[in-house]
Amino acid sequence: MKKDFSISTYRILLNALSQKGYTFRTYKHHSKSPSEKDIFFRHDVDARKEHCLQFARMQHEMGIVGTYYFRMIQQSFDPEVVKEIASLGHEIGYHYEDMDIANGDPHQAIKLFEKHLSQLREVTDVKTICMHGSPLSKNDNRELWNHYDYRDYGIIAEPYFDLDFSKVLYLTDTGRRWNGDKVSVRDRPADGSINSKMEGKRPLSDQYNFRSTHEIIKACEEGKLPDQIMFNFHPQRWTDNPLLWTQELIVQNVKNVAKRVLKKSRASSLSN
Repeated sequence: MKKDFSISTYRILLNALSQKGYTFRTYKHHSKSPSEKDIFFRHDVDARKEHCLQFARMQHEMGIVGTYYFRMIQQSFDPEVVKEIASLGHEIGYHYEDMDIANGDPHQAIKLFEKHLSQLREVTDVKTICMHGSPLSKNDNRELWNHYDYRDYGIIAEPYFDLDFSKVLYLTDTGRRWNGDKVSVRDRPADGSINSKMEGKRPLSDQYNFRSTHEIIKACEEGKLPDQIMFNFHPQRWTDNPLLWTQELIVQNVKNVAKRVLKKSRASSLSN
C-alpha cells in the first residue's frame, strides 16, 4: 500500500473518483449550476506553493478541474504560480485572513480585504473566497461578514456560508487525517449560527468517519460515497519526498496536540 498523503496515493484517489462517474467542477461553477453527481476539489494553499503545481498539473492531465485558494503571504501567493494554475483551467480564489491580520478590527480588515482581493485580481479573475482558519488566533475571519457583504465585491460564494453541508459531504485533510474534527479549530462544516442553510440540520459528514485516504478510496470503489462532495486539500502536506513527508508528519502531530489544548481551553472559557 502506498504511503498516505503522498502524490502516489493522491493519484489513486483521483482515478477511483474518475471511474465512478462524478462531474468535477470548480466551486464557482458548482455554485452557479450544480449537477447531480458533483465533486469539487478545494485546495488551501497555505505554504509550499510549488506543491499545488503538482496537483494542478496532474488534474489537468486527467481532465479534472479544481479551485485553488491563495493567501496573500510569501509562502502562498506567487503571481507566476497563480497564472499557470489558472491557465490549466482551474479556478483561483482568495483565502482570506484579514480579521486575524487586523486583530479583530473589521474596519481595518475590510481595507485589507479590498487591497488583497485587488492584488489577486490583477493576476486573474476571482469570484469565490474561502476563509483561512487561523487556528491560533482568537479572531474568526468569517466574522468580517457580520459587518460587510462579500457580494458587494463581486464575490458569488463562500463555502462556509453558501454550501448546504447536510447535502454536500465535506472532507478535509486538516490535521493530516480525514476525521480531524477533534483537532480542527475552525475547518469543519459550518452550523446554523454561521450558515442559514444549516439551521436545524446535521452535516452529512456526521455519517462518515474516514481516518485515511485509503479508506476513502475503498468507500468510493464500493459505491459508498454520496453524490455531492467537497474535498479540501492542503497541498503542502502531500509529497513523495521521504524527508518532507516525515517532517510534515512530525510537525502536524505537534500542531494537533496544540489544537486539542486550544479547543479545550476555549471551550472551558466559554462555559465559565
